[in-house]
Amino acid sequence: MTGAATPDPVASTDGLTKNFGPVRALDGISLEVLPGRITGVVGPDGAGKTTLIRILAGLMRADEGTVQVLGGAPGTDLEDLGYMPQRFGLYEDLSVIENLRLYAELRRLDAAERDTRFARLLAFTDLARFQDRLAGKLSGGMKQKLGLACALVKTPKLLLLDEPGVGVDPISRRELWRMVSELTHEGIGVLWSTAYLDEAEQCDTVYLMSEGRLIFAGVPNELSESVAGRVFRVSGFAERRRRVLTRMLDRPEVMDGLVQGRSLHLLTARGEGADIIRAQNLGPDTKIVAAEPRFEDGFIDRLGGGPPGTSAL
Repeated sequence: MTGAATPDPVASTDGLTKNFGPVRALDGISLEVLPGRITGVVGPDGAGKTTLIRILAGLMRADEGTVQVLGGAPGTDLEDLGYMPQRFGLYEDLSVIENLRLYAELRRLDAAERDTRFARLLAFTDLARFQDRLAGKLSGGMKQKLGLACALVKTPKLLLLDEPGVGVDPISRRELWRMVSELTHEGIGVLWSTAYLDEAEQCDTVYLMSEGRLIFAGVPNELSESVAGRVFRVSGFAERRRRVLTRMLDRPEVMDGLVQGRSLHLLTARGEGADIIRAQNLGPDTKIVAAEPRFEDGFIDRLGGGPPGTSAL
């Protein structure tokens, strides 16, 4: 019995390259965004995430490679595209409902559908009680919700979200994720760019970028499992945890680490195991056990190491 066929992507790139003078912002990026799934583009600042999304949105042209969006060139099917830029791009001197009306006009939403559509979006984003408030008076999280509502004035087939969690409190970030996740049940393909690893870990597929290059593509679990056997929990030593962590991170054989309660969580370099930790003579009561690899461990491994406890790059 054969499984279901993979649906056609709502957006894809092949060998995508973009230069800004001598700087190569994108270097041969190939990816797919499938309907009904959240595809994460993950990486630190300067990785090329915003450039990629702007090309997909039709706001910028690639120098090399091919790009397809909704079966055609970027910018040719704006009816089925939703786009939410990183910075709040709505009119702060208009109210919530006025911004929705403006976007409905721009997206040519049928007048007969507007009241029903607005009511659904206001309920979906929990903005109904704030619909008369000026957008400029909203909190950061509420502004992002309004931006999402405006991107959804007409239900898109592809939704591009450029770091929607930036500058938003953790609770609002979780609410945004919940709302977007619900949209995938309607078959919408979502491209979510982020530097937050907790968001990336929840994506169906992740593309990890660094300095314009793609350094991993797959499901989040694959990235975690790639460091299996190199992650350890260390406990029982008498010395102060921060001091021991600093000493361990000074070793080239240890790529990353952080304090977890009374223990240390350490990621060793390729080819290294628990012996390098035992060699530090942390005391007779020290316990070293294999730990479950985290998404962050695989992330740091691919980037080549980073500061301890990094969760947002």
